[in-house]
Amino acid sequence: MAWFEASRESTAVVDATPQQVWEMLADPDQVVAMTPFLQRITEDGDHWHWEMISMSRMGMSFSPAFTVRMHLDEPRCIEFEHDPPDGVRERAGADGWYRLREVDAGTELSIALTVKVDLPLPRHAKPAVRTAMKGVLAEMGRRFGANLETHLAAQR
Repeated sequence: MAWFEASRESTAVVDATPQQVWEMLADPDQVVAMTPFLQRITEDGDHWHWEMISMSRMGMSFSPAFTVRMHLDEPRCIEFEHDPPDGVRERAGADGWYRLREVDAGTELSIALTVKVDLPLPRHAKPAVRTAMKGVLAEMGRRFGANLETHLAAQR
């Protein structure tokens, strides 16, 4: 088993107020509705347990699940860090943030995400695994952005 990690950052202007964007990002059900490959989020106080769908890559199937501690600074910033329950070993994790800033055209939304997974692969597979992980993150980002815009447009 070896740990593999990939990161992605992006910024876009969303045609909505920071409060409207905040309400979507601080609601686990809305996050599930907007995020591809995400099956469910179970909220337990300031901890959110994320369960992803089964993904097949590089000849193996994997269903990532992990717990993050949420830090909410309404309506400016949401930070999260991998924080599994005591005594629980999770084979996946995520750290990152959403930052919201009001601009003339709406809200500038910046997102940073680092994911890590423990896979039964040798360390020398790192370049191939990282490439696959970056591809999944890019697809998630594109579809998340489109879904966010669609959800916000439906509220207008």
